[in-house]
Amino acid sequence: KTVFGLLAPKSGKILFKGENIAGLKSDRIVQKGMCYVPQIANVFASLSVEENLEMGAFIVSGSLKSLKEKIFNMFPVLAKRRRQRAGTLSGGERQMLAMGRALMLDPQLLLLDEPSAALSPILVNSVFEQIKAVNQNGIAIVLVEQNAKKALLMADRGYVLENGCDRFEGSGQDLLNDPKIGELYLGASNR
Repeated sequence: KTVFGLLAPKSGKILFKGENIAGLKSDRIVQKGMCYVPQIANVFASLSVEENLEMGAFIVSGSLKSLKEKIFNMFPVLAKRRRQRAGTLSGGERQMLAMGRALMLDPQLLLLDEPSAALSPILVNSVFEQIKAVNQNGIAIVLVEQNAKKALLMADRGYVLENGCDRFEGSGQDLLNDPKIGELYLGASNR
């Protein structure tokens, strides 16, 4: 939330593309190419899927047809439900819609806050597949996730935070294979 301008930093810098964005409001940060998907309350429940996507493109002028089709191709389940109210979607579908809405601006960086929270194991796998696909399409992702194993499996770089401090950092694979991290955070048998 601090990186995205929803909370004010107490000190330090937040660099994005070489520019200190600490203290900027989120609307300015969006214009610079960063989008954020919160963990909860991340869709407009009373609006349709398509209307939610249109809300995501609030700074785009002109036709949104090609942008929406890009998102519908990425998340085919949303295409089938384009007229359905977002509040009636499953948890996984809502998460896909929230990501799709953020992707309507074709950001350079996507911030995801606990995208697998409260999802069934099948939906968790689906959401992680979509995250991987988004990243493979050239969008950098900062993922905050308690499902550490899944996150580290796909992470180029990982950080283990403890009480708000950076305790360990390294490549996703190195962190996943570190016996100390396995013992402390992943369960000794899950290294």
